[in-house]
Amino acid sequence: MSIPFIGNIPIRPFSVSAIGDVSFTDGTTNDLIPNQTQCEAYGYNYDKSSGLCMAFNFTPNLGLNLNKEDNNVQGSRNTVQTGTTNTYIMGDSNSVGGLSRNNIIIGSQNQIANGVSNTFVYGTLGGSTTRNSIVLGGNNGADILGERQNITLLYGVQTPSDVPALANLNNTVDSFFQPIENSVFYFQSEILAVRVGGASLGGAVGDYKSWVERGVVKNAAGTLSISRSQTAIVDSGTTTGWSTENTVSGSDFRLSVTGARQITLEWIATIRITEIRTSVTLT
Repeated sequence: MSIPFIGNIPIRPFSVSAIGDVSFTDGTTNDLIPNQTQCEAYGYNYDKSSGLCMAFNFTPNLGLNLNKEDNNVQGSRNTVQTGTTNTYIMGDSNSVGGLSRNNIIIGSQNQIANGVSNTFVYGTLGGSTTRNSIVLGGNNGADILGERQNITLLYGVQTPSDVPALANLNNTVDSFFQPIENSVFYFQSEILAVRVGGASLGGAVGDYKSWVERGVVKNAAGTLSISRSQTAIVDSGTTTGWSTENTVSGSDFRLSVTGARQITLEWIATIRITEIRTSVTLT
């Protein structure tokens, strides 16, 4: 028997995998990934680190061989941990953590962390800790994991007013990129806001504005700092008051956006990160 829809939530649980993650359906499309509100409305637990809705906690060390049939591993000394599905590896000495799915690795000595899904890592010694990311590792075998790499991420949010809001990694509530300790990265955020609705206070649906923001973030032994500058690129229509800014808070790299009163805006940011991870304690 299927689980009914609850209130105004547009999706409902569809299936639970062998490792405990719950996929949803809207009645037409299956295997949808819910956000935290949708997940918890049905009594499940939302795992912020992986972005998965969990019916139960799965332990990779149970010894169950749940990870072999739908993975394609080519090369030598590659490791795929229990609970990994739909993953392709071509190369040698690569590793994919457990409780992950839909990943691709091409190259040598690359690594995808536990619970990270929908990620593409290529090159040498690239390390992914973030869902839906693209990582290029440009290292030699003597370097540490991720010592020199670039990462591509997407942030997004919808704003209905002029109240400042946080754009979220993969448009998933309370999800942000978290820099590794004792790393420094240069970032370039390519940001676009488009008006998609709202009462008419001048301007129209289809108005837009774009920015590029550049800067450097340092994680010194767990303390984040940021230096940044911004350039408005092009805009069209009425965009008064629209603004955006990259910030850091706690362990998170964030993007704050502000729209306009009674106007609905869709926001997207492609964030390109050029990172150095060190083996020393930064100050």
